[in-house]
Amino acid sequence: MIIRLTHNGIHYTADLSTGTDISLPLLPDQPGVNCFYAPVFDAQPVVMGNFVGSTKQGGAVNFKNVKINPHGNGTHTECVGHISVEDVSINDTLRQFHFIAELISVFPQKSENADRVITEDILRAVFTNETKCEALVIRTLPNDDVKKTFHYSGTNPPYLSADAISYLVNSCNIRHLLVDLPSVDREEDGGKLAGHKSFWKYPETLDLNKTITELVYIDNTTKDGLYLLNLQIASFGIDASPGKPVLYKLYKE
Repeated sequence: MIIRLTHNGIHYTADLSTGTDISLPLLPDQPGVNCFYAPVFDAQPVVMGNFVGSTKQGGAVNFKNVKINPHGNGTHTECVGHISVEDVSINDTLRQFHFIAELISVFPQKSENADRVITEDILRAVFTNETKCEALVIRTLPNDDVKKTFHYSGTNPPYLSADAISYLVNSCNIRHLLVDLPSVDREEDGGKLAGHKSFWKYPETLDLNKTITELVYIDNTTKDGLYLLNLQIASFGIDASPGKPVLYKLYKE
């Protein structure tokens, strides 16, 4: 299916049959990405008396309980409710699901304390949002399949500086940020969460129209550029949900 759309006065086409899923699957009994020492994803058949919810174990149907921590087990989309005192759910805040997005690739820079950080200068060098997109997808380099199963806990992975996020929000007007990192903030930061707070401008405001998606994976065959983003979530009534963002390449007419 080919669609035609107009953005910023320019006409584009996209083929909806060739989307690139940039989410990481949640697979029971198989290695999967994990962070913040979260319990691993698990799915077990319900057992009640003579009933067993597994066809492999002789049951009529598969009927399983699922244990998941959205922030720690894989690709997830979160709202300001992740850091706010106020109860805010991702299901109530994400009401639009298609956005123009730009994909960029960056090398985090080693700082004085040996942290690997995406700084404002790094972003300014490759992204000024001339296309006026609402969403930005950041792929960190080097990029390989290890990201699909890596356990980040205790490894101090790369993150974005607060001024980098401020640049994206205030200078570039980015409302939906997607990263292939476990968090936009440092793994251990004493609860400061400077990046999250800078993105949502919390607690000064309670912005219900911006999201952060973490732990995406974009393979190297997907080139930097402009895409139509379909940002999918489950209808979870909490601050975050497992996510399934899909990118569709945009072509100028």
